[in-house]
Amino acid sequence: MLDQSTRRTILELHRRGIGTRRIAKLVGVSRNAVKDIIRRDSSDVPQLARNEKAESYRDEILELYTSCKGNLARVYEELVTKGATLSYPALTAFCRRHGIGHAPKLPTGRYHFEPGAEMQHDTSPHRLSLGGKQVVVQTASLVLCYSRVLFCQMYPRFDRFTCKVFLTDALQYISGACKSCMIDNTHVVVLRGTGREMVPVPEMEAFGERYGFRFHAHEKGDANRSARVERPFHFIENNFLAGRAFADWDELNAKARQWCDDKNSMFRKHLHAAPNELFAVEKPTLEPLPEWVPEVYRLHQRIVDSEGYVCVHGHRYSVPFELMGRQVEVRETKERVLVYRGPRELASHKKLLDSKPKRLTELSHRPPKGLRIKRGPVEEERKLLAALPQLDTYVAELKKRASGRGTLALRRLWTIVRDYPHDAVLAAVRVAEHYRMFELDRLERMVLRNLGDDNFFNFDEPEQPDDP
Repeated sequence: MLDQSTRRTILELHRRGIGTRRIAKLVGVSRNAVKDIIRRDSSDVPQLARNEKAESYRDEILELYTSCKGNLARVYEELVTKGATLSYPALTAFCRRHGIGHAPKLPTGRYHFEPGAEMQHDTSPHRLSLGGKQVVVQTASLVLCYSRVLFCQMYPRFDRFTCKVFLTDALQYISGACKSCMIDNTHVVVLRGTGREMVPVPEMEAFGERYGFRFHAHEKGDANRSARVERPFHFIENNFLAGRAFADWDELNAKARQWCDDKNSMFRKHLHAAPNELFAVEKPTLEPLPEWVPEVYRLHQRIVDSEGYVCVHGHRYSVPFELMGRQVEVRETKERVLVYRGPRELASHKKLLDSKPKRLTELSHRPPKGLRIKRGPVEEERKLLAALPQLDTYVAELKKRASGRGTLALRRLWTIVRDYPHDAVLAAVRVAEHYRMFELDRLERMVLRNLGDDNFFNFDEPEQPDDP
């Protein structure tokens, strides 16, 4: 069938007065074809009216398409069983032409980013060999949208603390920050809302302000908006992780950083340059890092157990044995677990990332061999005797009847002393000592009885007005 260009040529030559035989020889077609086009006097290609074999089965195809859950192979089997005489390609072509099970493809768009305008961050789970075992890790990635510089690291879990650790490392890797950080609608950063209505968690918003960028989220279902960071996950899984095994987390993340260095230096055909070459243009437009980048850490309040350890994420870390029963502050950083008592650092351990609980012991934290540990009074006991020295006998007897060191009982007694007048407490304790009563619930009721009704409002009787 002749195309429109050939048809227009034939009509133009005919208007110039050239004969049919000459036109056919010049264009290279038959005279009958030239005569037909001249008779039609139109360059439009006529539509072929051809009967489709599947047209007579249209209703059955629509019904079977629903019952077979969109599987055209099953639709074809059922049609043949019912006596239909058509091929499978004829069925699929009919469905494609009439939009049965084939949504029209929409054209893809393109986002253009100026240097330093945006970076994108996201996470994805991957399975790899670590320490001889197959484990699932959370891969965090950051990509600069203009230069396509990539940075990725792996973690056993990804929470808000880990997010700040990763972003700090990533911003130091690129020596700056873009003005905007596009994220998925993840609860790690998002407080409420999605897309344009997203409100970040104040903690993460303050983190971004420190480095000069703001978090933004793409609209729900618009994953193409963050395609700069989504696409490298396939590259990481099928290039970096393919055929590799790692001994531990340190080796894994060290090799991931080296892999990023290598890939950022490689020429890419679609960019017509290497990412590092484009980064040389983008780097001057980045927000500079602050003069001092503080180390990210997370606080835990712990009480040292009877063995001289504190527990963080299932792992136990030793502290000086003199602190047993004392409350300490634990600072969890990227690589260390630090134990503080007030302003002083008492212990420092390498952070454990294994899923199996372990314990780390520093020999200097253990008592010398043969030394019998003499435990001092717990903190609640010191508070009680400092507030009311008259309670020393009652406290001693209470400890004898309580389990362990009597910490819970002393804590309850301290609450009573702290919340009620001391005169009422001392009167109740004297009676309790006389009758050998060491049940603190009964002691508290005796204190309340000693207080009487003068210390409480009576809501049953209306308040009497003052005399004029």
